[in-house]
Amino acid sequence: MANSSFSATVGQWAVTVPKALEVVFRESAQELVSQLDQLLADTVYAGPQSPGYVRTGFLRASLMASTTAMPTLNRANPGAPVHADLGEVILVINGADLGDTLYLGYTANYAAYVHYGANGTTPRPWVTLVAQRWVMIVEAKAAEVKRRLGL
Repeated sequence: MANSSFSATVGQWAVTVPKALEVVFRESAQELVSQLDQLLADTVYAGPQSPGYVRTGFLRASLMASTTAMPTLNRANPGAPVHADLGEVILVINGADLGDTLYLGYTANYAAYVHYGANGTTPRPWVTLVAQRWVMIVEAKAAEVKRRLGL
């Protein structure tokens, strides 16, 4: 998202407060990641398990972040339980500069099949649903930062 568009979404007040835009940007991106993780857990992992499918947590653990390129769907499920750790994703977000493009994507090679549905399975479009919330997330985080700063 371009810096000027982001600034317009947040509001003019943030432009005049040093570092406020960066705080809103980072906290909004972190909230987006949190909502991606929660909706994936709710729609995929909390639902009924398909016959023959072994839940490993790999899809959830495959979320990656980058400021240089979109992560690709190139990793096969190892077939063993994988712990989801969003620490690296948060580090990338916190290291991003305002105006950087932040790429978030799943690297599990079957993520698109889960998202869009395949072979008669029900689509679970958690990425689309959360991405549609971006403006609301930014507005909520901006209001929260504004309250914290007493503005």
